[in-house]
Amino acid sequence: VAFPSYSDYVTRGKLAEATSGLADGRVKMEQFFQDNRTYIGGTCPAATTYFTFACSNLTATTYTITATGADDNLSAFSYTIDETNTRASNTPWGTSATCWVINNGGAC
Repeated sequence: VAFPSYSDYVTRGKLAEATSGLADGRVKMEQFFQDNRTYIGGTCPAATTYFTFACSNLTATTYTITATGADDNLSAFSYTIDETNTRASNTPWGTSATCWVINNGGAC
């Protein structure tokens, strides 16, 4: 009975890599924009133990950074952030266009 709760607890700990990587990536993209007045050429966060990161929609005024689970237990977890600080989630625990779902049951 306690196993699912512990499993969720461990998963939530791993999700911190995605959310912190995305937040750090956003700061670096904004710093790049301040220096260059464009997002083109900005760099994505490096892969971590549990997540890979990809940058898309790179234009002078837009970007999207996506974190995707890198192992079998997290492969269905995907999080994004963009230049307007819009955070979105597509996870087995829930989907949101306005926040990062980090708890089983869909809570942000």
